Amino acid sequence: EPFAGEMVTQALREAGAELRFGTSVTGVVRENGAGSPVRITLDDGQSLVADEILFATGRAPHTQDIGLETVGLTPGSWLDVDDSFRVTDVTDGWLYAVGDVNHRALMTHQGKYQARIVGPLIAARARNEPLDDGRWGAHAPTADSAAVPQVVFCEPEVASVGLTTQDAERAGRHVDVVDYDIGRLAGAVQYADGYSGKARVLIDTDRNTIVGVTFVGPGTQELLYSAGVAITSEMPVERLWHTVPAFPTISEVWLRILETYRDRPDQ
Repeated sequence: EPFAGEMVTQALREAGAELRFGTSVTGVVRENGAGSPVRITLDDGQSLVADEILFATGRAPHTQDIGLETVGLTPGSWLDVDDSFRVTDVTDGWLYAVGDVNHRALMTHQGKYQARIVGPLIAARARNEPLDDGRWGAHAPTADSAAVPQVVFCEPEVASVGLTTQDAERAGRHVDVVDYDIGRLAGAVQYADGYSGKARVLIDTDRNTIVGVTFVGPGTQELLYSAGVAITSEMPVERLWHTVPAFPTISEVWLRILETYRDRPDQ
């Protein structure tokens, strides 16, 4: 969500970092050999000098030297898979790929999830058993698209699972957006002086279920599993109302979000 980036940006600037968006580097040179400062030139003509430069260039699959060419695949390429994790470019469907290499959801925990799905799936196919591959079925990787959890371990922490507001708009989903200031919670006051944080929950108005959650603030990554349970269980908001958070903990944010939603004039 945009507010997450805005809060992290503010914290970085308060810590003394200078951030420049929409800026490209056109030149890099270490002028006086190893150990000397590095000068970079920007696309607006300005130059900056630093001890070292770190470029984040994205990810590439480590498939260069594992023999992909022997099965008709290109070394160094991503492996496209179907929803049962079979590599689509291999005939007879004998090759499966889970984890970052299939480019579905590039996170360690999501790769572990995919492995939990594909193991029983392969066994079921070997025994010629029918697959339970409907939405949230035992052999369906539904979370890869509906409930991917992500954490950015920065200050403040950013944790999210499911859809963002933009995702929902692109998918044509009708959602209500509910925001809450986490710093207003008794648990947040106890957690840290001057606690600053924000929660956003997206509620699908057609089904009255939660489809996306974003938290920003210290310790919020520990709220992520409960958010994932709310999404994957597709529990109606009316039932979530009966889940009692312990006082005084930051988990009371769930109660406050539901109260905020319930008390809206249009509800």
